[in-house]
Amino acid sequence: MSTDEAIEAPLAPVRTRPRPRPRARVLSRLAGSAPAPPRPSTILHNAGVATAVLLALVAIGSLIHEPVLIPPLAASAAIIYGVPQLPLAQPRSVIAGHLLCAAVGFGVLAALGSSSWAAALAAGIGLAVMTVARTAHSPAAATSVVIVLHSPDPATFVPLLVGSAALLVLGGCASAYARRGAARYPVYWW
Repeated sequence: MSTDEAIEAPLAPVRTRPRPRPRARVLSRLAGSAPAPPRPSTILHNAGVATAVLLALVAIGSLIHEPVLIPPLAASAAIIYGVPQLPLAQPRSVIAGHLLCAAVGFGVLAALGSSSWAAALAAGIGLAVMTVARTAHSPAAATSVVIVLHSPDPATFVPLLVGSAALLVLGGCASAYARRGAARYPVYWW
């Protein structure tokens, strides 16, 4: 075939997919696909362990007459026992995240006092510090809020916080090993 014939030869039609209508594209993206629900036995096991650990924390707090951080620790328990594979659930993020946000909370409390405005600022700064330290754990931001709003004594509050976070992590480890076929926890320690 000469070059003149190649130029004159008809080109094969290019097949293109019809573009979906914009509305259909948006709806298909919103629909997504959620993961399959866990088995009822998994739900009962995880909820039972989380509840037992949180009740133990309340008992410890009652014995030493120190308020226990139920809101942030309950959220931490939900992440550890609900989605143990996430980076947010790993011991590094749980323990270091709470400690960093406690430091931020006490710093903001010392600088600005106890107010809702200062608590919001402490939560934002805490999230930034955790991000920089690669210890993101969103419930820990609530720790800084609790500190700013309730002004606890650091000498008793910080050890209780560290012990509570460690107890949640150890409960997650025990839960993962106690149940055959459970998700591995932790994926990494540090």
